[in-house]
Order: sequence, then structure tokens, then C-alpha cells
Amino acid sequence: MTTVANRPLSGVRADFPILEREVNGHPLAYLDSAATAQKPRQVLDAMDAYYQASNANVHRGVYELGREATELFEGARERVAEFAGWDPKTTIFTANATAAINLVAYSWGEAYLSEGDEVVVTEMEHHSNLVPWQEACRRARAKLRYLHVSDEGLLSLDELDEVLAGGRVKMVAVAHISNVIGTINPVAEIAARAKAAGAVTLVDGSQAVPQLPFSVSDVDADFYAWTGHKALGPTGVGVLHGRRALLESMPPFLSGGHMISSVSAESSTWDELPAKYEAGTSPIAEAVGLGVAVDYLSSVGMENVRAHEAELTAYALERLPEVPGIHIPGPSADQRGGVVSFGIDGIHPHDIAEICDRFGVCVRAGHHCAQPLMRCIGMPATARASFQVYNTREEVDRLVEALHEARRVFGLTE
Repeated sequence: MTTVANRPLSGVRADFPILEREVNGHPLAYLDSAATAQKPRQVLDAMDAYYQASNANVHRGVYELGREATELFEGARERVAEFAGWDPKTTIFTANATAAINLVAYSWGEAYLSEGDEVVVTEMEHHSNLVPWQEACRRARAKLRYLHVSDEGLLSLDELDEVLAGGRVKMVAVAHISNVIGTINPVAEIAARAKAAGAVTLVDGSQAVPQLPFSVSDVDADFYAWTGHKALGPTGVGVLHGRRALLESMPPFLSGGHMISSVSAESSTWDELPAKYEAGTSPIAEAVGLGVAVDYLSSVGMENVRAHEAELTAYALERLPEVPGIHIPGPSADQRGGVVSFGIDGIHPHDIAEICDRFGVCVRAGHHCAQPLMRCIGMPATARASFQVYNTREEVDRLVEALHEARRVFGLTE
């Protein structure tokens, strides 16, 4: 069994207070980490300690509390950057991944996107990495193009090459891991091919950062965005890693306090990175919590996290087909992250999720903010189970039992 600090990985569950809950008389089986992950006690304690002992604004006060808050905030940035393999000065705190992607779509788009240019996205994108590019193309009168998803849930690099060969592509925006079908995309190869064609790349790493051992530097995309709350951290904080030359050349996304160098009656100049893109009061407690969250993941070991989630995903893909009438889109276990979406003939996904909840099993239901992908796979909605380091094989077994019960409730058993 995979171990952490000489103890079984299953012992990690004790660090998550919420998993002590019962729901409808059953132990909580939380299988919705692709939506938001639970938080270890260490993260909760760190945020509480900040508010109780060091609460002050950052980069402003010269008094002790102000210095402490700034050290905690910038220390968190350094740890987040180290965790991701990137420069702290070009690691920008945002409100979430959506805000990080909007920052690029607006600021980079204003500086570099023109009429007749093309932006390439994929059919598997979360709306957060699709709608901002629709709007950027609308503003610039550029064209939005899609890479197709195969029946196996994969992208074609040959199709990417064909699109890039036209010479009009300025941006390729792609998810590292699909939040619906779990596909792990070859983002380093995509970034390399885009770069060779003179295009910039943005990777949405919201699902990948909590699961995969990787480095943003190794991916070598121009922008890499992710969110804290899926990576065992709090809501309200996201991260954008960007290439320095581009960040320095782009206009700011938000303007106002903190991000300025000087202000006159008629004009202003901008502060250096990362402050240029961090207008207003920062998410201080949230950044502190995220810094502890990535420390926690590092202490577990991302290789261990990946191995654990891969094992659970493979086990789920083995057990779920025991449920008659089930449909599971997406690639094989070795090509997907820790997420399995599914539908059952004769039962709406919302009903599946409601019946699962009766047994304390939390699964997502709906279109998962990926409506183009849902149309692509021919399923307007699915139920979805997703895994993190605190989940177990027994919880997968409980999910399967709940699905059998759902079929009984709807009279689908013989």
C-alpha cells in the first residue's frame, strides 16, 4: 500500500474534520472533489490563526501586524510558486481560475488579438476556459475554433497541426484534465506545437494541480491557471502563472489601489509584477490557506496522490459497469484523471444524485459547466464521481450499491 510518512495513505482521512460527519444516518462519502475539495485541519487552523493573531492589510502597514500579514501572504506566494515550479514574481493571485483566465483573455486579448486572428479551444473545455474566449473574439472580431473530441474522449494532435498550419492562430487554450470525462491532455506537446507555429498557449490546470505531479515550467505554456479550492485550499483564491515578457507587455485587467506606481490627475503608471495584476485588497487569509494546502499536498507526495486517485478511478471503472444500463464516456483509466461521469438508462442524473445522498454518498449531477462537451458525447447531463486523497475503495462500493438502489426505486430491476 502507498504510504505517507510511514503510515497508510488511508490515515490521511483523519486530517479532514468534515469526513467525521454522518449524512442521513450514513458516514459521509464525499465523491465531488472535482467541484471542490475538502480542507485538511492544517488549512483551517492556519486561516484561523491569521485572523486571530495577524489580521492586517498587506504591503501597507509598517507596524508589527502589517509586517506579519505581508510575510504570511508573500510566503504563501513563494510556496505556491515552488509547488508549481514557477517564479513567484510571475505567480499572480486572483479570485479563482475563472478570474485568472478572464485576466488573460481581456488583457492579452486587448494587446495581441485583432480582427481575422484565431483562438483555438477544445470541445471539452469548462465554460471558464470557453466563454472568456468567446468574449475576447467578439471584442476583437477574431474567430473562435474548436478541436474535436474523439469517441474515445481524446484530442487529435494532427488536427491541431492542421489548424495551426493556417497561420492565423494567436492563442491555444486547453484544459490539462477534463472535468467531465477526465481526459489527461498532452499539454506540453500542445504548447510546443503552438509555440512553433507562433501561437501563445493557456492551460486550465484546475483539475490537474490537485492530482498530478508536474511543473508549470515543464509544461512550458505561456499561461497556466488554477484554483485553490480544488487543491485542498479555500475558496476565493486562484492562481495565474504567466510568462514575464507577456505579463509586462499587457495592460492591467483591473485598476485601482495597490497596483499603481504613481497617480497624477490625468494618468497613472503601474507597479511591477505581480502587483500590476493584483488591484485592491488581496485575498490574504485565502492565500495563507492555499500556501498550507500545497504544503500538505507536498507532504503527502504528488506521486502518491496520483497513484491513489488512479487506483480509485480504475476500480470505479471496473465496478460501475456492474450496474445495468450505465453509460460511462471518456478514455481508459490510464488516460484519465480522478473523475468518472456516467448516466443510467431511465433515471435522470439529478435523481441519481438525490438517491445517492440518501446513503451519504455525494456525487455531482448536471452539465458540469461543459455544455459543448455534453452535446459532443450525446448526454445532456451526467452524474459524476470524483476522487481525492481522502477517498477509499469502500466509498466506491457504496456508490455502486446506491446506484443499484436507484434502479430499484425506479422499477428497473427484474
